[in-house]
Amino acid sequence: MKTIRFSDGTQVPALGQGSWMLAEQPSRRREEIDALRTGLDLGLTLIDTAEMYGEGESERLVGEAIAGRRDEVFLVSKAYPQNASHARLQRSCEASLERLGTDRLDLYLLHWRGSVPLAKTVEAMEALVAAGKILRWGVSNLDSDDMEELFAAGGEACATDQILYNLTRRSPEHDLLPLLATRGIPVMAYSPVEQGRLLADPELAGLAEELDATPAQLALAWLLQRDGIIPIPKAASADHVRENRAAADLQLPEDVLARLDQSYPAPTQPVALEML
Repeated sequence: MKTIRFSDGTQVPALGQGSWMLAEQPSRRREEIDALRTGLDLGLTLIDTAEMYGEGESERLVGEAIAGRRDEVFLVSKAYPQNASHARLQRSCEASLERLGTDRLDLYLLHWRGSVPLAKTVEAMEALVAAGKILRWGVSNLDSDDMEELFAAGGEACATDQILYNLTRRSPEHDLLPLLATRGIPVMAYSPVEQGRLLADPELAGLAEELDATPAQLALAWLLQRDGIIPIPKAASADHVRENRAAADLQLPEDVLARLDQSYPAPTQPVALEML
């Protein structure tokens, strides 16, 4: 599978696994854990979660899924913005570690920007790195002006920006993606199929049928062919995970990429970063 390299040289699979809205239905818990484990078996070893997801229940489910396999996993979690100060971030991180059943996170993100100054969050993140509780840190839902401010506040070590990015949400292409590319910072793309709404798009469905693929696979393949992008789709069943994994083997020809650009055009002027 294609891999993406962080600025410190660490490589991860270009396709990860999300966990937003997992652990919300107790009756599906075993199926959701099996889905995550199936993903690990298929090489989707980057798993993303957050303290916000189910108020910690998603982290607990992920922790159960990776039990006994922690060293295979590149584990990502995120902190609420109100917890981004030094004392509160340490407590949030430790609580996430306990729920996940691990002693460290591979990547810890500020979930979105709040009232805590970015410089204070940088200090708090670096303290967690120094303590060995996280190996690297990043942000989520920060636009280009926020990122410039972060760098000016001492945040050069930021490993990623996790953002809403898919065929119908291409605003990051105007300013944000070029800025991150110049600094060698990869992007994690959440909601890569627009929370399932893209699957009902007739144009995408028609083109996918021509390629003997599903709409989800086409949408994921489009992201996977872009430089420095790590889509993190959520899958609640093993079959859904297998469908997602097959997207990594789908190479889109130039004429298909051109048709996608025509149907889902990139912005021609700055547009504010959207978030869900």
